[in-house]
Amino acid sequence: MQLKNKTAIITGGGQGIGGGIVQRFLEEGARVAVVQRRPLEPAWADRPGVTGIQADLGDPSSITVVARQAAEALGGIDILVNNAGIMFERRVESLQLEEWDRMMALNLRAPLFLAQAVLPHMRKRGGGSIINIGSIEGLAANPGHTAYCASKAGVHGLTRAMAVDLGKDNIRCNAIAPGWISSELSDNYLEAQADPTAARQALDGLHPAGRVGQPEDVGNVAVFLAGGQSTFMTGEVVVLDGGRTAKLPLPF
Repeated sequence: MQLKNKTAIITGGGQGIGGGIVQRFLEEGARVAVVQRRPLEPAWADRPGVTGIQADLGDPSSITVVARQAAEALGGIDILVNNAGIMFERRVESLQLEEWDRMMALNLRAPLFLAQAVLPHMRKRGGGSIINIGSIEGLAANPGHTAYCASKAGVHGLTRAMAVDLGKDNIRCNAIAPGWISSELSDNYLEAQADPTAARQALDGLHPAGRVGQPEDVGNVAVFLAGGQSTFMTGEVVVLDGGRTAKLPLPF
């Protein structure tokens, strides 16, 4: 087991990408604290090794409380996975100031200050691993994603800066930039298309891997970045998109 006896905070871990990370961490022997705004899903609440912490990470006052509660519940903190985030579509001309602030508060501010809050706990353990979930939209853009793209590009830059500052403490910081990962939300989006089957086939065709990603694909990379086989790896942004951003589009 790659994460045996390790402890981890995973934000937004109840479903989707976060759920895939939680599942893989448990399989590899870790104990996890899942932090999210809503109560922990029953399937996770009944699992050994899982602690639920209900908090709104967009509220700065919750950050130190979350770190303290997780450390008390788990007996320390070895790993932090900053996965929680929001996404909405607003074009440049319609984006409101309060919408921009809400996006940055959860997607960019919370990862930094939660990392800051867990530092004393990681130092007590002799080091740790911080994994930020970015996006291929931190590298390229879809229409109407001004704030989201900016927040994820910020996560990538933040990751590199944190790696530089925290290396002296034996704390590594890397990011995963997922592409299209299957979820209930994305499945509903595809089913709402005029021809869902054709839409799925066209989407798969964008990927040299021949398919979209699954939450466990992200979980597999997170396990590697958290474990002992990546101890010389820090400051990296790992693109996990089935080759989508490597493929040049053709006009026919």
